[in-house]
Amino acid sequence: MFQLAGMVESSINEYLIFGYGVLLCDNRMVDCLAFTRAIMVYPIERKLVIAVASSALFDLSESDKVYRDSGEEKYREFQRENIDLTLKKGVAFPFIRRFLNINNVFSEQEPVEVVLLSKNDPETGLRVFRSIQEYGLNISRAAFMAGRAPYEFIPAFNVSLFLSANPRDVRRAIQAGFPAGTVMPSEIEDDELDNELRVAFDFDGVIADDESETVYKKSDLAAFNAHEKKHVDVPHNSGPLGDLFKKLALIQKLERKMELENEGYERIIRSSIVTARGAPSHERVVTSLREWGVRADDTFFLGGMEKHRILEILKPHIFFDDQRSHLKSPAGKVPMVHIPFGIANESKPSSDSS
Repeated sequence: MFQLAGMVESSINEYLIFGYGVLLCDNRMVDCLAFTRAIMVYPIERKLVIAVASSALFDLSESDKVYRDSGEEKYREFQRENIDLTLKKGVAFPFIRRFLNINNVFSEQEPVEVVLLSKNDPETGLRVFRSIQEYGLNISRAAFMAGRAPYEFIPAFNVSLFLSANPRDVRRAIQAGFPAGTVMPSEIEDDELDNELRVAFDFDGVIADDESETVYKKSDLAAFNAHEKKHVDVPHNSGPLGDLFKKLALIQKLERKMELENEGYERIIRSSIVTARGAPSHERVVTSLREWGVRADDTFFLGGMEKHRILEILKPHIFFDDQRSHLKSPAGKVPMVHIPFGIANESKPSSDSS
């Protein structure tokens, strides 16, 4: 049985299936070296992994219309006829492109990865992968589910965020306890000269759980502030995107170290928290971040002010919020993701807190 670095043949085949190089067990040195380097980077258990559906990465409106109007066979025929026609960028594309660029900065570790989770089958998904290659995106792992929702495989790929334009798939993922969000329609702006990755998060129901938001929804602002003052020294439990936020923060720590060691280095990740909280409830946010050992570059406590006023200046490549009422931009140019988690998504709220 072929072994390398303590790994048996079955393990090697697993790496091959998911795209780690071209080793064919034919003893060619160039292939073995490629494989050896592949297993030296972070294994997927140690990476920050984002899973993306083709509907989030690309604009599939034309393809979807063919499927809805003419059925599966016409859809297959359409994809075959247009296999070399590169798909247009989708809402999540600017975010994903910059996210993958983190590996260019930390080329030895390659600490991040993007996995394609698709309801297509491998044949209809060929156009998606050819578009990925045309744009130069380093995505090699994929699951094609032939119509079945792929969210069950989120833990298998160690995913910290699943992005899709399908609200039903996202809601089912959230209900199963997995981190997921629905990309909302917006204009696509992707300045290829802008390499900074700007990520903005709501706090309650996104980074943190909905414990405090539940107090607000079931009572009022005064009760909410009293609850937060009483628990000011108690950190929140993580919410659905808590793991994503914390892992991004760890990479930002590596960036700060590089900044100290390399004069002229410019950080590529900028994280922000944009919350409707104001004083005095802001203190518990600070407590939670401190206890988690992380921090954001910018934190905005808006006290109920409309978030788009900040977001249109901040210009994040993606913004996550659990309340659809906050996911509005008059200019339509802020890529937004709905996290259908917690009490805010159980009933129609009369007003918003976070």
